[in-house]
Amino acid sequence: MSIVEFKSLIGVNKQTTSHAEKFISFLGGFISIYIIYLITQELLGVEEAVYIIPSMGATAVLLFAAPSAPFSQPWNVFGGHIISALIGVACYRFMTDVHVAAAASVGLAIWAQYYLRCIHPPGGATALAAVIGSAQIHDLGYFYAVTPVLINTLVILVVAIAFNAIFSWRTYPTSLAKKTTLDALTTRRTYSPIKHEDFVYALSQIDSYVDISEDDLVKIYSLATVHNKEKQL
Repeated sequence: MSIVEFKSLIGVNKQTTSHAEKFISFLGGFISIYIIYLITQELLGVEEAVYIIPSMGATAVLLFAAPSAPFSQPWNVFGGHIISALIGVACYRFMTDVHVAAAASVGLAIWAQYYLRCIHPPGGATALAAVIGSAQIHDLGYFYAVTPVLINTLVILVVAIAFNAIFSWRTYPTSLAKKTTLDALTTRRTYSPIKHEDFVYALSQIDSYVDISEDDLVKIYSLATVHNKEKQL
């Protein structure tokens, strides 16, 4: 087996980014977590921060390394963390076996996020921390969803919006971006049009959550098709 085949087998991402983009992602993550750590330490103390900060660290990766991903959008971040926090507290309060409560908190968080359309992977850690966290976290009860989860969520969202706005190519949230319509693309590129319902059908056949926005799908289709036509010239 060649190195290329091995990389393909284990799923090594072939997408590349510039050194500047990598540094920007690092800087955004550094600033957001520095602020959140200070706030959480002030509110709960160093020991409790150990349980809370990891989920926000995972959120930072999404917001600053993949700001256009569906999982990174404000409702996903806000709903994903708050709903998961409430579920985690409920599991701890009403389930006597901590092992079952821990597993149920994550499973139910995923289930709820699906139905509320706010899938955010770091929310699983937020739910889990409510179950396996320290006594001080348990004493907070449902207030855990407010302090520190709500406060940290709002802080990281504000930092992400302000920070990404500095760079013109980083539109966050994606709802602020100028949408590229399928009709405009097909008219300009002179290739067979693909309509919205075509994308919906294709995604329904996969029957799994695809971490990419519709607008990004259109852009990828446009760039790939143009590149293919240019190779044939």
